[in-house]
Amino acid sequence: MKDVTIRVDHVSKVYRLYEKPRDRIKEAFSLRRKTYYREHFALQDVSFEVGRGETVGIIGTNGAGKSTILKIITGVLSQTSGEVAVNGRISALLELGAGFNMEYSGIENIYLNGTMIGFTREEIDRKIDDILAFADIGDFVHQPVKTYSSGMFVRLAFAVAINIDPEILIVDEALSVGDAFFQVKCYHKFEEFKRQGRTIVFVSHDLSSVQKYCDRVILLNKGRKYAEGAPKDMIDLYKRVMAGEDNAVPGGASGAGALAGGQAEPQAQEGALWRESMEENPNCSSYGNGAATILDYCVMDQSGRITNVLSAGEDYTVRMKVQFHKALSEPVFALTIRDKQGTDICGTNTMFEDFNTGDVRDGDVREISFTQRMDLKGGEYLLCLGCTGFNDGDFEVYHRLYDVCLLRVASGKTMVGFFDMCTRIGYSGKGESDG
Repeated sequence: MKDVTIRVDHVSKVYRLYEKPRDRIKEAFSLRRKTYYREHFALQDVSFEVGRGETVGIIGTNGAGKSTILKIITGVLSQTSGEVAVNGRISALLELGAGFNMEYSGIENIYLNGTMIGFTREEIDRKIDDILAFADIGDFVHQPVKTYSSGMFVRLAFAVAINIDPEILIVDEALSVGDAFFQVKCYHKFEEFKRQGRTIVFVSHDLSSVQKYCDRVILLNKGRKYAEGAPKDMIDLYKRVMAGEDNAVPGGASGAGALAGGQAEPQAQEGALWRESMEENPNCSSYGNGAATILDYCVMDQSGRITNVLSAGEDYTVRMKVQFHKALSEPVFALTIRDKQGTDICGTNTMFEDFNTGDVRDGDVREISFTQRMDLKGGEYLLCLGCTGFNDGDFEVYHRLYDVCLLRVASGKTMVGFFDMCTRIGYSGKGESDG
């Protein structure tokens, strides 16, 4: 690769994990040099290069080593082995405001942070107006940072980090900070950096941003570099890794079977529940009168693979398995998709769809699937499931699961609101410029 700005060469990061705090002391005074720790590889033999002007995304499941590699590149952490070479001045958006003194005013913290990054006071003087305009927190900039709201704090921290004209920008989940209007400013700045040919490396769970902005994507899994390539290919492979297909390779067959009518059979490990292949919420809300229990559920992509990651514009299926504990007539099965603030975005149920589910008896198990096109804007959402019905005209909730799992929607398209309206544009006319 020509004009390499970042080279990571066989880098490993090992942590020593002790079961008990006193084991460190026992080890220090052990005459036989006995060890009381076990080694945990946060990174193991990772190598890659980033060229000048390239935008590279790093994705992977929690614990894959994404943030660790960024901290090593920026010098926040030291690697256990391997080499890292960086050619250019770095601005890192890792832990916003990590170097702020809460007793200092916003202005004082701007100069403090700028000095820590390596700027002289004269250079900061030239940047101060841009920083204040970007942060847009008014006269609060003269007040102690400890008096700021959390939104004001991250706005100032982001403004300091983003306005120093770096040659290399390192970002770890920091693009979506503050309110919606400030997020727009952040993304505009990001796009400006790309147009200027700056080198960008960023970690994000927002796969839409990864797909939209990145020239190349590196997929980490369990501390190792799993693969690298085009954004869409790596996102598809990430879906397979999340589904537990650790031996998946780019372009490999999904192996999904099919049911009658073309409905794919959910692919979970033998003897496992479907939901065990999902990114579940351990704190989901569950309630009902006990007339039914949602035993299992999953979300499938159009290949029949269980996944939390869905591609915009493609079909997907929500499937659940419900056991009944009493005889009921026409139970209603439902799903709702909400945003992370808890606002219901869309949803449906068998009653709305005029689908007759018939009668069930005590002990019966029913499976229901909802297949629809994913037209939500790229981002993260929460899935809710339910089984309800009417008994003598009264509405009853048999079992509901709120925010049961996370859905990540990957889309390379920018839009307003929540949905892609699949707009078709017509354009015509003739002017002087047409000759």
